[in-house]
Amino acid sequence: MPELERLAAHHAPAVLRFERENRAYFARYVPDRGDDFFTGYAARHAALLDEQERGTCHFHVLTGDHGAVLGRFNLVDVAGGSAELGYRVAERAAGRGLAGEGVRRVCELARTEYGLRRLVASAALANPASLAVLRRAGFVPDGPVPDCAVDVDGKPGLRHVLDLHAPYAAASP
Repeated sequence: MPELERLAAHHAPAVLRFERENRAYFARYVPDRGDDFFTGYAARHAALLDEQERGTCHFHVLTGDHGAVLGRFNLVDVAGGSAELGYRVAERAAGRGLAGEGVRRVCELARTEYGLRRLVASAALANPASLAVLRRAGFVPDGPVPDCAVDVDGKPGLRHVLDLHAPYAAASP
């Protein structure tokens, strides 16, 4: 069973490999990170660890055999008991339930380890799999459709919220 681990310095090579191997796949759903992301990754990874140390973000990797990164699950903009959830799963791991499992696990950590009360996540309408993952994890649209409509990297999307203290929060199979 893949392990959800808090991002650490030793993950840098595996995360970079994950991002490189899945660059074209991710670009189908979100804007490409650009060449600078890859050439300057060591500094980027160190900056992420600094943010995590300050408590403004919580980064996680889902690792499989031999430490290979299968997914990333991040809580960013942590403030006032709330954070924004973002995640991505490797193309070779898609369709196996890993996105849903990773989201459920990080939601539980948000509630029990990080003391958060509310998560926000957005997904593009063109990415129905991601919308389904959020809904299965207990996220609900943040109001009626006109009010929860957002721009997700230039594409129409929906903003969802999860009350981490609701009885159903992060409990869906």
